[in-house]
Amino acid sequence: MALPGTLRCADSVVQSHAPGLLPTSDLLVRACRGHRVVGGPLLWFARDLAVLHERRLVGRGGSVDTDPLVVLEIERRRVELVMAIDDWVARSVPQHRLGATLHTETVGAVIDRLAESSVRAHHALMTLDAHDERLHGAWHHLAELADAYDDLVRDILAGRRRLPEW
Repeated sequence: MALPGTLRCADSVVQSHAPGLLPTSDLLVRACRGHRVVGGPLLWFARDLAVLHERRLVGRGGSVDTDPLVVLEIERRRVELVMAIDDWVARSVPQHRLGATLHTETVGAVIDRLAESSVRAHHALMTLDAHDERLHGAWHHLAELADAYDDLVRDILAGRRRLPEW
């Protein structure tokens, strides 16, 4: 049985930041890889962002579509998803305005970067030699972004950080 504030994924229990609010970076990365995770619309948005990054960076069958109209449509859809995330956060996550330090990015922008980094790291895992420094660099970058996201969420929920209102 899972404790309050936790989510059960396969046979492991993953602690959520706040039930019903912002998912952990672990859940976001799992969603980006297409795993079934429970945790609300931000996970769906993260998966959609990862699919767009895959189309832009990796392509289907290893071939990236360079058609300017396709690239423009991918970028347009990414902007829509980031805005949808930011709108959901603004409506769903209480924020403390007094005394909280302003963060430079929205949660949507951070999740977009996390989705891109996840795609790059997993693609590197599938295509590079285990001793390749680029592989290790991609995973290190993903881990740093995940830690930064988790720190941001903790700070938002504790009232130490506030998000830009754009």
